[in-house]
Amino acid sequence: MNLAHTTARTFVINDTTLRDGEQTAGVAFTDDEKLAIAAALDAAGVPEMEIGIPAMGAHEIALIRAIAGRVRNARTMVWARMTDADLEAALCCDADIVHLSVPVSDIQIARKLRRCRDDVLATIGRYVDRAADRGVHVSVGFEDASRADPAFLAQAARQAQRRGAIRVRIADTLGLLEPFRTFDLIAALRREVDLDIEIHAHDDLGLATANTLAALRAGATHANTTVNGLGERAGNAALEEVAMAARHACGMSSGIDMTALPAISRMVANAAGRPVAPGKSIVGEAVFTHESGIHVDGLLKDRANYEHFAPEELGRVHRLVLGKHSGSHGVRVACERLGLATGADVVDALLARIREHVGRTKRAPDDQDLVRFHAEVQPRFAAAAAVDA
Repeated sequence: MNLAHTTARTFVINDTTLRDGEQTAGVAFTDDEKLAIAAALDAAGVPEMEIGIPAMGAHEIALIRAIAGRVRNARTMVWARMTDADLEAALCCDADIVHLSVPVSDIQIARKLRRCRDDVLATIGRYVDRAADRGVHVSVGFEDASRADPAFLAQAARQAQRRGAIRVRIADTLGLLEPFRTFDLIAALRREVDLDIEIHAHDDLGLATANTLAALRAGATHANTTVNGLGERAGNAALEEVAMAARHACGMSSGIDMTALPAISRMVANAAGRPVAPGKSIVGEAVFTHESGIHVDGLLKDRANYEHFAPEELGRVHRLVLGKHSGSHGVRVACERLGLATGADVVDALLARIREHVGRTKRAPDDQDLVRFHAEVQPRFAAAAAVDA
């Protein structure tokens, strides 16, 4: 498989729904769900996916091997720590890439590993050598990279490159970065090494997607994502957000079939038991639903007035609903669709009736409601017309 650097204006999504996504507290996918998610991601053109943690045991290894065997196009990756047991387990999985992770911040080196920087550099050399000697492609993950000394981070990346790693992953493990710091961090590292750089952003400050885009702008070649932004604590950068935002805000292509994203989102939400909020960007049920009279009027005149990208790009359509903020244009269009009279007096009366309805029921009226409202207000104007005559 071609694991070379990506070309200009393109980048590689390495989706980790099946690894970091499943690490969401309370989430546990069944084997069948993992196989189905992997197949859906593969069919959508996701080029890489991280499919599990071999150190979890024999069952996990068997499942990883099954996933790797069924994926047709995507490269597969497994995650491991830099320990003998983890490496041996990872080498049993037939994945395309073995990802070896090690902390690089001073606080984690001292308080988690209880070691020193020199030990970390030696560990990187030893385990990358051993994995490379076994004929696998190696990615090196720098845990807590956003809190690391930048000079030491560069030193660790150079060590990984010298030993033959194809990629380093910069993990904002605590989700503390913001886009400007992210850009500077990745740009500085890009000047130090000539290998692929992957950004792994967490969403604790709500900035995971923004940080991922900043990293890509600065020279990162790969983006770690999860469907619906699943992951530890507040989650990771969302696959659907990164793919769409990179295309429309940065002019970069992931090569993914965007029309597949809503269905994949629903699949993962069901498997995780984590419903997607209606207003969730890109895949939320309500994100192409319009009520405001100003917006509806503008869309009906020219979609470009209030549309940066078409819902059809995601296999979706606009939906206009009537509510408290509707205007006469939206009511008139809804009535005409149902073959109802749309005189100015009728439309004004319907607007008042619609607003009363949503205030009382907390839901938009459906077609049956609108027909009933129309029948209620129409006789009033018919009677008035008869008196005038």
